Amino acid sequence: MTGTRSGALAEALKLGAFFRRDLLVRLSYRGAIVSDWINLFAQALVFSFVSKLVHPIHINGGGRTSYIAFVTVGIAVAGFMAVGLARLVSAIQQEQSLGTLESLMVTPTTASVVLLGSVIYDLIYVPFRTVIFLIIVSIVFNVSFAASGYIPALLILAAFIPFVWGLGSIASAGVLTFRRGSGAIGFLAFALTFTSGAYFPLALFPSWVAPLASINPIGIAITGMRAQLIGGAGWHDALVTIAKLVPLSGITLLLGLYAFRLAMRRERRLGTLGLY
Repeated sequence: MTGTRSGALAEALKLGAFFRRDLLVRLSYRGAIVSDWINLFAQALVFSFVSKLVHPIHINGGGRTSYIAFVTVGIAVAGFMAVGLARLVSAIQQEQSLGTLESLMVTPTTASVVLLGSVIYDLIYVPFRTVIFLIIVSIVFNVSFAASGYIPALLILAAFIPFVWGLGSIASAGVLTFRRGSGAIGFLAFALTFTSGAYFPLALFPSWVAPLASINPIGIAITGMRAQLIGGAGWHDALVTIAKLVPLSGITLLLGLYAFRLAMRRERRLGTLGLY
């Protein structure tokens, strides 16, 4: 039992090394950080002008609200999804291109720790980025968000994180196996985001989209966060949303980890782990 605990602690301590490495890498590319924020605000600026052409939008349980308030939450969650996916896949591709993936995998480090270590920085930075973005947009564009809704919304976002990680793990497995396997996952992520109601009310879509959005983790997360930040729905609604997200996120995460382990096992057997 003691050996198991010490082994688990040793694996957990490796995450700190991953985080420090990625933090130093990100700080060395400050232009990328600045451009990321410029892109976020550029989207918000465009939609703020569109908002002037759109009538107030109805949200479930929250009456009517401006389009800029409606779409800002969608931008935040969709951006979280895009960044989380891209960073995980690019982390694996970077390890391959630098020739360090094979060296990393011969160390006594589990595949799960490698995957988690690859995104540990983003698991901390991206939720922080999302909250700061919502706060700044609410000030700059005079968007009213319920202060009491930030914590429940953040918990909903936390329940959504394993789904993003699982999808990214599947994409990473595709990259290891096919070298160019991220395209299909990127298209799937786009389809899930576009039909989730992130940018447009579901009433504008064909009638069959709404039932799909009700089981789409992105749609569930966005709807739940809108209800908290715009509608002030309260803790009961937040817990219902989290209860819907947890099984979907858990299944996706388990599938992603399993797919990545299978891909790692195959590449090790073939001796092609370092190829890209």
